[in-house]
Amino acid sequence: MPHTDSLHVAAVGAGYWGKNLIRNFAQLHVLDLICEASPDLLHSRASQYPGVRTSTHIEDALTDERIDAVVIATPATMHYAHAKEALLHGKHVFVEKPLALHYDEGKELVELARKRGLILQVGHILEFHPAITALKKLVKSGELGNIWYIYSNRLNLGKVRQEENILWSFAPHDISIILRLLGQEPEQVTAFGQGYLQSDIADVTLTTLSFPNEVKAHIFVSWLHPYKEQKLVVIGDKKMAVFDDTVTEGKLKLYDKGIEWHSGFPVPRQTSETTLMLENQEPMRLECQHFLDCMRTGAQPLTDGLSALRVLKVLEGAQHSLERSGAPVPLSEIDASPALAPTASPAPAPFVHPTAAVDAGAQIGAGTRIWHFSHVMPTARIGEGCNLGQNVYIDNNTLIGNGVKIQNNVSVYNGVILEDDVFCGPSMVFTNVINPRSEIERKHEFKPTLVKRGATIGANATIVCGTTIGEYALIGAGAVVTKDVPAYALMTGVPARRVGWVCRCGVKLEFGEGEEAVCEACGRRYGKENNRIEAAD
Repeated sequence: MPHTDSLHVAAVGAGYWGKNLIRNFAQLHVLDLICEASPDLLHSRASQYPGVRTSTHIEDALTDERIDAVVIATPATMHYAHAKEALLHGKHVFVEKPLALHYDEGKELVELARKRGLILQVGHILEFHPAITALKKLVKSGELGNIWYIYSNRLNLGKVRQEENILWSFAPHDISIILRLLGQEPEQVTAFGQGYLQSDIADVTLTTLSFPNEVKAHIFVSWLHPYKEQKLVVIGDKKMAVFDDTVTEGKLKLYDKGIEWHSGFPVPRQTSETTLMLENQEPMRLECQHFLDCMRTGAQPLTDGLSALRVLKVLEGAQHSLERSGAPVPLSEIDASPALAPTASPAPAPFVHPTAAVDAGAQIGAGTRIWHFSHVMPTARIGEGCNLGQNVYIDNNTLIGNGVKIQNNVSVYNGVILEDDVFCGPSMVFTNVINPRSEIERKHEFKPTLVKRGATIGANATIVCGTTIGEYALIGAGAVVTKDVPAYALMTGVPARRVGWVCRCGVKLEFGEGEEAVCEACGRRYGKENNRIEAAD
């Protein structure tokens, strides 16, 4: 639990946005550790904050008992994995938006934080903007009257991303504000978009949210625009309000304008325009201070996991609509569990991104997705429902089961077997030779590696060849595995050592004197004997 007099925060990710979080937490006198995989970038950031510790491995933040909270500003594709590992290590978490890239993953993080009594705050920064605070008061007081519709534009030239489309990069800000202002979720979402720079990644999207009582909201986002615009317009039946975040002065204006009916005809009412006076406060400073206050008091953050989950639901609905050429998507569809949803349609064909290379002879199961710049060799076998992220290499003579997730920048070499439902975190490493030399051919010395069902390997971990990782084991980020890992073991460090046990659902187990444990998250029971555990049911 956090100290009442002093808190210690680790910042993970020091790039484009992370540097701002680092600055604010340093100025709030709680920054203890900066973790950044790039040594050059780490040195550049750390030189500005003498006395703050540094590391190129997130594992150092997770295993340090002095660290109370982890602040995550890594790429969006890594948010879920990094937040989950931090929560499993008992750390409070501040994670930049979006919470995750899949609604079900977001639900898992929210439930994990709840079960473990930890603060989970998501970086929807505009909810802390003084102008948005004032706008919420206007709406709540009824000064605008009944809200008819809201529209927002978030436009710029760049920054173009490859791991997420413009919808996931820009729209979360506006969705979070719109949901907060209306105090309800939309019933239906439609989205249209187009990818011009990369055919499978939308650069421009237009999303419509349909709320009860015929309220509509429109969100237009683009990183292919000649000028920067960040504007939110709220139309009520009494007054209208405009938030323009690109201007220095007068960010929030109230317009006493509307339509009145005279003798059965609509007549525009043109009266006053008021610029509201706002406190000169940096939204990120307010956001960071709020996170620390919640840690100290145990209060739920304004932008907690549940509010972020509502945003994530809208994003996923919009993504589904994009993939269906703008067909409306009811948000009730996102809530439905895939395991329970009835289906009579045939198994979906594999998806291979145009930039990926799948050699003739490779076997790819139904529903498997292979993304940008990945390469699958001819004798590889990949099961059904797998997901291979960007820049993944699958060597000859590899066997990958069903439901396996392999994140960006992972190479699965000859002799590696991944059973069903294995998770390989970003940039983790497999090897297949113990003593490699460039000038000596050692293909006949390849040693096999077996990763059994349901095991998780964290980001940047290394699995030395010739080892077996047991069922549902969890290998922490940055760990180096040099020997066999028992089932359900929690492994961290270099070389990796067992620091505990985890449930099938990934939550750490606590064994009592009777050598039995019950998972506090899912209720599964386990018994321990001879330093190994087995599921009792």
